[in-house]
Amino acid sequence: MANIPLTRCQFLLPFTGILDDIGAPTSSLLEKFRLPSSLEDKSDLYIPLLPTLRFAETAQKSQGIEDFGFLATQRISYSHMRGKTRTLIAQSPTLLVALRHACRWASREDTVLSMWIEYDVDHVRICSKLARTSGFLHLEHAQWIQNIFAIYIVRQFAGPDWMPPTIAFEARYTPGPVTQASWPNVQFLSGQHAAWVSLPISYLSLSGRLTEFSLPPDDPEDGPSAYDIVELLKLMLPAYLDEGIPALANVAEMAGISTRSFQRKLSHLGLTYSDILDTVRYENASKLLRDTDCKIIDVSFSSGYTDPAHFSRAFRRISGVTPRQFREQSRLK
Repeated sequence: MANIPLTRCQFLLPFTGILDDIGAPTSSLLEKFRLPSSLEDKSDLYIPLLPTLRFAETAQKSQGIEDFGFLATQRISYSHMRGKTRTLIAQSPTLLVALRHACRWASREDTVLSMWIEYDVDHVRICSKLARTSGFLHLEHAQWIQNIFAIYIVRQFAGPDWMPPTIAFEARYTPGPVTQASWPNVQFLSGQHAAWVSLPISYLSLSGRLTEFSLPPDDPEDGPSAYDIVELLKLMLPAYLDEGIPALANVAEMAGISTRSFQRKLSHLGLTYSDILDTVRYENASKLLRDTDCKIIDVSFSSGYTDPAHFSRAFRRISGVTPRQFREQSRLK
């Protein structure tokens, strides 16, 4: 089967909305590139990516629009991401875990999109790239959207006004003066190996901020929803951390459902019981490290670990830093 790069209709809607507002012949432009003319009810369906990019560039030139991709991002919000991806981010104990989820599920937004994290001395880059588009012109329209979603993810942890030190494009493209003025103190780069935004490496250990746009997808089963179960577990499990964590079967019994149904509900969110335990343990440990002078070995035992070395490895896997580094960073803020 031919592998046709696809994108969600959701990402074409901002472009057509701008064209409609200025009275452009949107329908005829869509027809020229064999794109659907009625998109509002198809936001989660997929359309071919390359004709979409050609449409955006042709519309930009014919209508005299500058930085069409940037203008489109002003009509896109965090809520435009897939519901399951938003839920995984909302349930992530740290920005690092959230970014790993985003990287894993990137291809559900664009079928040829890949995301990854690159580490440098004191910062990281959230990179994205569309496969099999090397040498294709006008990728900046898509790369603006790729970068803006990376920024939106970071803002769930760093706050709504966070700005990246650098925004980079794979395309040979430089934003116009008006666009650059919208991003004060941000450096723009072009001709990079991928699209990317940078952030301080210390941000990876930031905890999330639940927002109205972090709601989970509907749970099709009867009984308590997966989201309700997760929230109840986060309330209940801390009481058990230092004296024996309930087994999965016991937790399912407490929730009044079968073990299999319990696992299926969590799977609907893309989570496992181990994921929730990791989050609860991390939240407990990070609070003790930040707010008390407890010895790290005592933090380990209080967070449900019998082996301090295992605790340190688990904490670093979730936060990107050791418990000792986390304590030092939190006290510098």
